Amino acid sequence: MSGKVKGRSAANADSMAGRVSCDERILRDIHQLYTEADSGLIPVAESVGVKLLPPRKKITVMLMGNHSAGKSSFINWYVEEHIQRTGVAIETQGFSFVTSGRKRESLTGNATLHLYPHFKPLQEFKGVSEYLSTEICTSRQKRFSLVTFVDSPGLVDGDMKYPFDVDEVILWLGELCDLILVFFDPMGQALCKRTLNIVESLNEKHGDRLHFYLSKADEAGGESDRQRVMMQIVQELCKRPGLNKCGFDMPTIYIPNPNKPSRCVNQIEEVCRAIEKTINQTVQNTLNSLEKDCELICEAITDKLISDRQNSLQNRRARCQSCFLSLLGFCIPLALLALLLLGTLSKELLDMALGQQGRETLSLYLTPVVKIYDSLSGEQQLYSCGGLVLLSFLLLIVARFALRTRPTLSGKQKRQLQEKLEYIQEVVKTKKKNLYEEYLRQSVSDHDMDL
Repeated sequence: MSGKVKGRSAANADSMAGRVSCDERILRDIHQLYTEADSGLIPVAESVGVKLLPPRKKITVMLMGNHSAGKSSFINWYVEEHIQRTGVAIETQGFSFVTSGRKRESLTGNATLHLYPHFKPLQEFKGVSEYLSTEICTSRQKRFSLVTFVDSPGLVDGDMKYPFDVDEVILWLGELCDLILVFFDPMGQALCKRTLNIVESLNEKHGDRLHFYLSKADEAGGESDRQRVMMQIVQELCKRPGLNKCGFDMPTIYIPNPNKPSRCVNQIEEVCRAIEKTINQTVQNTLNSLEKDCELICEAITDKLISDRQNSLQNRRARCQSCFLSLLGFCIPLALLALLLLGTLSKELLDMALGQQGRETLSLYLTPVVKIYDSLSGEQQLYSCGGLVLLSFLLLIVARFALRTRPTLSGKQKRQLQEKLEYIQEVVKTKKKNLYEEYLRQSVSDHDMDL
């Protein structure tokens, strides 16, 4: 890189700490709320069986189109640094990520996937890992601090072979990208069938993310030539069932060059506005997701505490039932033993032990049982005693099974859950409210917010 670029990079690096936008600070603070080691929402959620993903601190913008469509040139213009090589689109067969950082650096392959863990599934596509790269620069121009660009390979028809399934990879990336910019080059293969096929597939699920632009519009000749090229592209797009929609918008854009003035209307700021709108929407979605995740965690903690109380109540009932059955099981053989002992004792011994009144009372209650027992034959008496003993064993076995209890939380665990619930409700939700107010203050006055 030239000395001029290095000097600028150093200057940008020095100013990064002081020039952090409100949106960047909000996304950074929310990301920290999720990822803090001890009190972050992710570890708190995992402790109650809820899985959360941390929000990204930047939006991802993918640029796609035919070769020489000006994708790399647009990135260079947006960051105001010469980051991406231009003019070699056909040879650029890999995916290049361009993001802001503390110093100028180039990463390749595995380092790129380590930097972007949510893109690690790209490894499943054969041959892709070797064609991934990341360019980190210190530019703070426009909203670049909140954007990660994905520069895709130039798309061509014919015998051009890619080292991986470029169509499938672009479609997969389209699932994760927040914005997809499609550049059509009027001087190249703007009507490349590969490009149109991918665009049609992306439009089926992510039509709201797609934005179409006629790039290099200043090289398309006169106004009539530009209109003719644009009409051809729009007609070709409308032939596709999935793309046939009214009011097809395709702004004309080109990289402004003071040394090469053009009378062509340049709508390149429309691209910047699309990026700006996506950033604003992402901030709002992230704040809304934070609130939903807080509610989800609070609900999970509350459900766990309620479930623990129900388990404790169920355990108490089980213990009471077990105690009753065990007592009954022990009382039957004890009663038989008492009857046998009382039958062998004389009235004098009973009077000495219980007194006359006590003996008469005991006789009153036991006489019916003794009569029934005496009315049985010897064999029947033996079977009756055996049956009562067997019943006693059955009651003890049932009591053992009735004592099965459910796991409950310890006092320490319940206190920890209660502390987490209070932390979410009092700290995180308050922080989320303050962040939302900070975001709204950018466009709404304090009077309108009733602050």
